[in-house]
Amino acid sequence: MSLLKEIKQTVAELHAELPRNDLVVWTAGNVSARVPGEDLLVIKPSGISYDEISADNMVVTDLDGNLVEGAHKPSSDTAAHAYVYKHMPHVNGVVHTHSTYATAWAARGEAIPCVLTMIADEFGGEIPVGPFALIGDDSIGRGIVETLRTHRSPAVLMRNHGVFTIGRSAKDAVKAAVMCEDVARTVHISRQIGAPIPIGQADIDSLYARYQNVYGQEPAA
Repeated sequence: MSLLKEIKQTVAELHAELPRNDLVVWTAGNVSARVPGEDLLVIKPSGISYDEISADNMVVTDLDGNLVEGAHKPSSDTAAHAYVYKHMPHVNGVVHTHSTYATAWAARGEAIPCVLTMIADEFGGEIPVGPFALIGDDSIGRGIVETLRTHRSPAVLMRNHGVFTIGRSAKDAVKAAVMCEDVARTVHISRQIGAPIPIGQADIDSLYARYQNVYGQEPAA
């Protein structure tokens, strides 16, 4: 199997994680992956049902969002994904969702504070808010890049819109999207019963370093 076919298969399979984790409804949301060594990305077609997603109907675009391969029109968020890949070379996966709790924070234009060890672990501090931007060109992508360049967080709450996450792989970006919704819900609930207690910056730094560099298993030799 060629590398491009493998990436299409992976991206198609990762899309199933979005409805499985209640991060999307209907045809909203998308996962993309960079094609290594090429100025290309793989993403789902626009408006297609999650039940119909397969490796065969994934589309390939360049980093300006132009269709390179595929029989369908690319996702309406392709320009945003493409801008991220073009301006953040370390990013190999991007995810967009409208998950309920995280998007509620985005609707208020409020960052999710770092009041849980899970937030410190995965996001390295608060989950920031990006600017309002209209869909259709690279305005959203510019907002994502401008916001995340100054944060350790792999997630940004785009104001009045939803969640975008980035990762060293598409799977990492999906994980960040799942965790973003989980902590958004928990912090929301905690604020209903009292004032969440912030974690000190030194402890945030320690937790982040441990989780990013020590947690989990060593890669197989």
